[in-house]
Amino acid sequence: MEFLKADYTEVWISAAVVPLVQFADCVRAISATQLDLVGVGLEFPPGLAQRLREFDEVISWYGSNRAEFRSEMTAVHPRCTFLQALPDDSWHEYAADFFLRQVGGPLGLSPSIGGAAATERRHSVLIQPFSGSASKNWPLENYRELAERLPIPVEWIAGPEETLAGATRFENLLDLAHWMRGAAIYLGNDSGIAHLAAAIGLPGVILFGPTNPVVWGPRSEKIRILHHQPLNELPVETVLQALTVAD
Repeated sequence: MEFLKADYTEVWISAAVVPLVQFADCVRAISATQLDLVGVGLEFPPGLAQRLREFDEVISWYGSNRAEFRSEMTAVHPRCTFLQALPDDSWHEYAADFFLRQVGGPLGLSPSIGGAAATERRHSVLIQPFSGSASKNWPLENYRELAERLPIPVEWIAGPEETLAGATRFENLLDLAHWMRGAAIYLGNDSGIAHLAAAIGLPGVILFGPTNPVVWGPRSEKIRILHHQPLNELPVETVLQALTVAD
């Protein structure tokens, strides 16, 4: 999105990601703009229509695959450009390059997050044993067994809705990034937090099962990806050895 920056740029995005977007003049949660009410059979919010007309151009990944959304948005603002939200199954390059092509950016860039200064350095392994889908999770008992065999302390992290006793939790992803940067190494499944770890330059090992790491794996020289299908049969010993190499 930085390659689309104009003299004045607003970004409307998922509420969880708002703290991470630092280049824009204003960042709003989609849920706070009423954009999520468009194309669902309701009257177009008058306040939203007025706000949209104040922009010279609207570029949207949100709702791009919904004809009703596109039609209503274009009726309010004729200069709406809709970009494909996700690559299709024929795409076999890194996902970031898919989005960079859409906005005319140079290919091969590695995402990075600024403004995440390290907290006090901790000689610890940071483990996030969850993801957006149970099919992408290495069994929690495997993580527990691995943690018991590690020679350095383990710090567990989890999201607000995930059940894990003793885990550290942050509502704000930028605060989480600050805290994560103090650890020695990261371990977790194919998840958004894995990409956060890579974007702040934290070394790590990421476990992939059903999804394609060539497309969806974090791009970082400090990250090692273990791809095993089925994921629940990935041996603990293999992950332990990978962590030793990555540390």
